[in-house]
Amino acid sequence: MEKRIAVIRGDGIGPEIVGQALDVLNRVAEQFGHTFTYADAPMGGCAIDAYGSSLPEQSLKTCLEADSVLLGAVGGPKWDHVDKENRPERGLLRLRSGMGLYANLRPARMFPQLAGASPLHPDVVAQGIDFMVVRELIGGIYFGEHRTESVGGEEVAKDVMLYSTHEIERIARVAFETARKRRCRVVSVDKSNVLDCSRLWKKTVVRIAAEYPDVELTHMLVDNCAMQIVRSPSQFDVLLTENMFGDILSDEASMITGSIGMIPSASLGDGRRGLYEPIHGSAPDIAGQDLANPIGTILSAAMMLRYSFGMAAEADAVEEAVCRVLGAGYRTGDIWSQGTVKVGCKEMGARIAREIKR
Repeated sequence: MEKRIAVIRGDGIGPEIVGQALDVLNRVAEQFGHTFTYADAPMGGCAIDAYGSSLPEQSLKTCLEADSVLLGAVGGPKWDHVDKENRPERGLLRLRSGMGLYANLRPARMFPQLAGASPLHPDVVAQGIDFMVVRELIGGIYFGEHRTESVGGEEVAKDVMLYSTHEIERIARVAFETARKRRCRVVSVDKSNVLDCSRLWKKTVVRIAAEYPDVELTHMLVDNCAMQIVRSPSQFDVLLTENMFGDILSDEASMITGSIGMIPSASLGDGRRGLYEPIHGSAPDIAGQDLANPIGTILSAAMMLRYSFGMAAEADAVEEAVCRVLGAGYRTGDIWSQGTVKVGCKEMGARIAREIKR
């Protein structure tokens, strides 16, 4: 099988972690008889420096013409002074919108080898952590109207949260379909005791749930959900939520598994093409020092194999390789503990690549 992958190396540690993920993909291609070709698509701060735009038109074109997209990380303090409409983060929002990627899947899974790295009580961790956050990605307050104006001699800021029925319907179906492949439970997260958007969200999700009688649906207010994630994460299978709530909850979920550096994500639309990226930032303070954890990016590449390319066996091989390397005691600095072997970004990536077998 031949696949063309658009590669956004990005800023900070982005080029380092993407490099390791590409080595892993090359190993998969070698072991399983595939051909992967890569096309660079500059985006983020580096694109602002080189082209004056956080998402050049050519980069968007490259992504739209590829079979899928692999992204490292974008942004950093260097570009804080840039006009808000051209910030690195706005480039990412435009890319998601341009590719029609409305569903973000973020797994929160505890690798048994890292149980000691979780900040939660060991008794809570022992119950298991394995759930998926399904987050609506191109609606809500991030894509609503943003305005700051002077009213009565003082500044007044306004950010509009906006959702339509069809936007809620399509992300709800993603959550229910995802649950069918897991343990058939969905918790829909909202703030329906306060927000009209959430009341429409809840009503629409209940209606779509009727199409999935085999999936159990419950509802939870977002503040309670934030508490329950740290109190009893084993209760969750699939969390369904809107854009801003999902952004916050998925970052919280990442930390209870030991490190934000371990968490991959997939952003999907109606077709097979997706955008795959770790959920951490560009970490400019450690860029170029071989200190970054590439596992989140490598597992994002595994999600690409599974969701966009239909290569389940290959995705399994990557995930099993990660487990074997962790089982052998190798750790990057963010997940290191006494008695394990600290390695850099390159060595971690190389060890995982070598462990991939058909």
